[in-house]
Amino acid sequence: MSPRQQRGEVTVDRLLTSALRVFAESGQQGFTVSAVTRASGVSLGSLYHHFGSFDGLAAALYTRCMEQLFDEMTAVLTRARTARTGIRALVQCYLRFTEEHPDVALFLHASAYSGYLAAHADEIRGVKADKLAAIADWLEPRVEAGEIAPLPAPLIHVLILGPPAETARRWLSSTYDIDLAQAYRILPDRVWRSLQPD
Repeated sequence: MSPRQQRGEVTVDRLLTSALRVFAESGQQGFTVSAVTRASGVSLGSLYHHFGSFDGLAAALYTRCMEQLFDEMTAVLTRARTARTGIRALVQCYLRFTEEHPDVALFLHASAYSGYLAAHADEIRGVKADKLAAIADWLEPRVEAGEIAPLPAPLIHVLILGPPAETARRWLSSTYDIDLAQAYRILPDRVWRSLQPD
């Protein structure tokens, strides 16, 4: 890699890291191009050079955060020996990730349906599909073996990821009072039971 490419990667990382910090400190209303350029020390021209627009930066940050979450979930699956331990590990991983990386989790949950991602929806959907495919590849043989209920794959994903995602959303919000440690103890087995064959 040339020195220029290395500098470019450093600039991209600085912009994305600063953007996440700005969002965590200022929320969606304070998440502006001027706030990010000020926090990063990177010029507006450089931001546009690397991302095309502020929406492009937001989409890149969303993708980076999503990949971080899914990579951790995929990693726990590689260590799971049974359907039960794998499902439980996915739920626990999501909740643990939320607690350990609240800024990342907050950006994912707060940005999922925001307007600044709309122009990049197809690209984001493609990355998410690739990440979900790795989980599906682990689940499919267990469904075929009768260890997991034979449900449509999208519904299996909803049953696994829906409860921890909603728990995370509520925990990250100041509106709800939810005990993440309690959810960590209770949800994995409840989710597993919903996926056991009849």
